[in-house]
Amino acid sequence: MAAGLSFEVVGDGRPDFAFLHGLFGRGRNWTQVAKGLAAQGWTSVLFDLPNHGSSPWTQHFSYPEAAGAVAAEIEARLGHDARITLAGHSLGGKVAMLTALAHPDLVASLAVIDIAPTRSAQVSGFAAYFAAMDALDLGSLTSRGQADRELTARIPDRAVRGFLLTNLRPDGGWHWQPNLRLLEDELDAISEWPDPGEVSYSGPTSWIVGERSPYYDPGDLARLRRLFPAVETVVVPDAGHWVHADNPSAVVAALAELRRRQS
Repeated sequence: MAAGLSFEVVGDGRPDFAFLHGLFGRGRNWTQVAKGLAAQGWTSVLFDLPNHGSSPWTQHFSYPEAAGAVAAEIEARLGHDARITLAGHSLGGKVAMLTALAHPDLVASLAVIDIAPTRSAQVSGFAAYFAAMDALDLGSLTSRGQADRELTARIPDRAVRGFLLTNLRPDGGWHWQPNLRLLEDELDAISEWPDPGEVSYSGPTSWIVGERSPYYDPGDLARLRRLFPAVETVVVPDAGHWVHADNPSAVVAALAELRRRQS
């Protein structure tokens, strides 16, 4: 990848946390959590993953390549002894796990948020979102509000529509910012978990899951323990898959506790 990943920093000084978003997300999805951590004196860097936000597009989807891009950014900005707490949600959680496994020297502690190192069959549900976004006539749009109204029949959940519409940009004519065609074509690959081989990450790890999330299966803890033997489970009450949006204060508390565990 010729260009580096786009990012934003919340807080002052050297970053303590790095955040990786999920499918259709962007770094700024983590702003509220990052502000909560900043109030406790910690600084966060919020990355846009490849094919999302303002980061470069790629020719194909690869979890290991995304993890390599994240590691390169962390090392370039913080050096070999980054000592970062790496937090990833959903798709970003798989990238975070692979980053920690391949570059444990850069990651002092790891937060795996509402995903597991296994095939995520739930990702197939995103096909309906792609279809709705593809069907939207961008050439006739005059406002984001019009887009919201036109998506309502296909996506009745207002919160989901609002999340997807953060990816609709008006500059140079209305367009979707993520690489929709690639992500839609690679949806099956996105659902998979690439075998990392006989490796493990021994640093403090938190598996932060939503109490009501369809992605949370307690049986996956055994898989996590094989790769991350120091893992501890944090079940966030009143939260579904988008844990950080449903209960941000609980996520801030869990991340602060994880950071303390690494010292």
